Amino acid sequence: MRPKEAAQRAEALRETIRRHDHLYYVMDSPEASDAEYDSLLGELMRLEEEFPEVITPDSPTQRVGGTPLEGFGTVTHAVPMLSLGNAFGEAEMRAFDGRVRNAVADPGGYVVEPKIDGLSVTLVYENGQLARGATRGDGVVGENITQNLKTIRSIPLGLPKPGVSLLEVRGEVFMTREDFARLNAAREAAEEPLFANPRNAAAGSARQLDPGVTAARPLRAAFYEVRRIEGIPLQLHSQGLETLKTLGFPVPPHAICQGIEEILQVCAEWEADRHRVPYEIDGMVVKVDSLEVQSRLGSTSKSPRWAMAYKFAAEQAVTRLLGITIQVGRTGALTPTAELEPVRISGSTVSRAGLHNEDYIRVKDIRVGDWVIVQKAGEVIPEVVRVLQERRTGEERVFTMPGKCPVCGSDALRLEGEAVTRCAGISCPAQVREGLIHFGSRDAMDIDGLGPAMVGKLVEAGLVRDVADLYSLTPAGLAAIERLGDRSSENLVNAIQRSKDQPLSRLLFALGIRHVGKRAAEVLAQRFTSMKALSEASLEDLTSVEEVGPKIAQSVASFFRQEQTRDVLQRLEQAGVNMVEHVQRAGDLAGKTFVFTGTLSIPRSQAEALVKERGGKTGASVSRQADYVVAGEDPGSKLDKARSLGVTVLSEADFLGLVKG
Repeated sequence: MRPKEAAQRAEALRETIRRHDHLYYVMDSPEASDAEYDSLLGELMRLEEEFPEVITPDSPTQRVGGTPLEGFGTVTHAVPMLSLGNAFGEAEMRAFDGRVRNAVADPGGYVVEPKIDGLSVTLVYENGQLARGATRGDGVVGENITQNLKTIRSIPLGLPKPGVSLLEVRGEVFMTREDFARLNAAREAAEEPLFANPRNAAAGSARQLDPGVTAARPLRAAFYEVRRIEGIPLQLHSQGLETLKTLGFPVPPHAICQGIEEILQVCAEWEADRHRVPYEIDGMVVKVDSLEVQSRLGSTSKSPRWAMAYKFAAEQAVTRLLGITIQVGRTGALTPTAELEPVRISGSTVSRAGLHNEDYIRVKDIRVGDWVIVQKAGEVIPEVVRVLQERRTGEERVFTMPGKCPVCGSDALRLEGEAVTRCAGISCPAQVREGLIHFGSRDAMDIDGLGPAMVGKLVEAGLVRDVADLYSLTPAGLAAIERLGDRSSENLVNAIQRSKDQPLSRLLFALGIRHVGKRAAEVLAQRFTSMKALSEASLEDLTSVEEVGPKIAQSVASFFRQEQTRDVLQRLEQAGVNMVEHVQRAGDLAGKTFVFTGTLSIPRSQAEALVKERGGKTGASVSRQADYVVAGEDPGSKLDKARSLGVTVLSEADFLGLVKG
C-alpha cells in the first residue's frame, strides 16, 4: 500500500471507529459487534504502525494508556470550578427561587438535570483538539489527568465542527451500576480489594498514575456545561447542552421549567424513580437558563448564585449488626465500626458503617446482634440511624470499648472531657503509617512520591518506624523494596532531602500534633520562630498567643513533654531538617496582594507560603485591589483582566526574585 492510500484508508477507519464509539458510548445503540469493532481497530493500529506519518492526535489508537506518570501536574482553572449549594427539601428550593427573583425580576426558565455521582472534570479544546483535562481539585487548581481522560471513549479527542477555536466543557466521569458490579466481581475473583461504590471506583480509576490502568476500567463521561466557547454564540445554558450534543459529547437528560412548581414536580418525579438511568445520581441540579442572568447573579466564593443542587433523601435499609470492630487512626483515635449483614442501599452493597465513638453507641443503645436501620449520609457514608428494639431477643450483647489498642497493645485512654478513646503508644504501627502519609502530604512537607502505597512498602520493609527515619533513606537501602527502580528510588530520596528546607510552620503541621491545623501551625511558628523556643514554652506562653485556645495549648504542651517526641525532633535536627521560621522582614510585602495564574514550576502552595512569609496576602481573583498577578505557563483569563486593570504582572522568575531577594 502506498502512503497516500494508507492515509486515505486510515482516515476512513478512524471515521468508522468514531461513529461506532459515539453509537455505543453516547447513544447506547451499538451497531457493530465487539469482534467487528476489534477488527477495525486492529487494522488501524497495524496501518499506523507501518505508516507512522498517518497518525493523528485524535486517532482512536491514541486512547490506549501509555507510560506510567511519575505524578500529576497541576492546572489552574481559567474559570473556578465552584461547588453547588444544597437544598434538602421543598422549602429550601423555594428559598433559592425567591433569592433569584429578588435579584432579577424575570429570570426566565430553569434547566433541571440529574446530578451524576462521579468525578468532576473540565476539558479544554484548542483548535478542535483536546488539549487539557483536569479534576476540580480545590476549585482553583486541579490535577492534570489529560492522558487518563483520553482513554475514556465517550470523550471526543477532537471536534467535528470547524470554527470552534476554543471550548471548555465541564462534566462528570462515572461508572454505570452494571459496569461497577462486573469490575468488583473481577476484583473479588482476583482476590483484590473491592471498591465501596461506583463513585469511588470512577474517581480512583481516573486518577491512576498509570494510564493503562485507567484504560482497562469501564469509565464513561457526561457533560453538563459549556464554560467557554469561541466560534458559536450562546445565550442559554440549554443551547450549550444542544451544542455539546452536536459536537459529539454525551449529555445527561434535562428538562426546561418555567417556575418553581414545575421544578419541584420534576425533582419529585426523579426522586421517586432515581434508578431510571444506569448510573448513580444523588439529586438534581437546577440552573437559571439565561447566561446573561447567570452573569448578573454571579457567585459567592464557594458557589454560583444561579444554581442549586436539590439533594434526594437518603435511602435506608434494615439489616443486622453482626459485630463491632475498632479502627485506629493517625492520631491514635479508636473508632468503632459496625460490621453489618450486607445490604443494598443506593445502588451499592453496604457491609460496614461508622459508629463515631463510645457515646454515640451508648446514646443510641446499639448492641451486637441488633436489627438496625442504615442509611447513606449524603448518599455516600453509611451510618446507623437507629435500633429496632422491638426485634430484640435478649441475646444481643452490650459493647464496651477495649482498654488496649487492638494494633499495638498499648493502653487505650479516654481523657476527661473528650469523646474519643486514643492509643497512648506513639510508635503504634497504625499511627506510624497514617502519620507518615500526613507528614509527606502536599500541605505538610510536600514530599513527592511519598503516598499511601509507598508508605506501606517502607513500613512493611522495616525501613521506616517514624518520620525521622525518612531522612536516613538512601537509594541503595530502598533496593529492599521489590519492583522499585533506581530512578524512582533516587527521585524519592531527592524529594525527601528537598523537604528539609520547608518552613517551621510546615513541619509543625506535618508532625500531626492534635488540634494543630495549618493555621495554628503558622501562628505558632510566627510567634516562637524556632522549634526549641516552642518546645520550651509554658502553658501560659502558649495561651497568650492570639488564635491559640486552651485545647491547642494543652495539646502542644503535652506533645513536647513526651520522650518519644524529643527523640524524633533530635534526629530530625541532626538530619538537617529546618527548625526555624524565617522572620518576616518588616515592610517587605506587608499589605501586598498576589494572585496566581497558570502553571508554576513550584507547587502553588509553596508560592503562597513565600508570599505569607514576607507579610503579603494571596487572592483567588483579579481586581483593582490586587498588587501583583504572577503568570506561569498557560495563564488563563486572569492575565487579560490584570492587563486591562493595570495590575502589575510578574513572570515566575520575577516573582521568585522579589520574594527571595
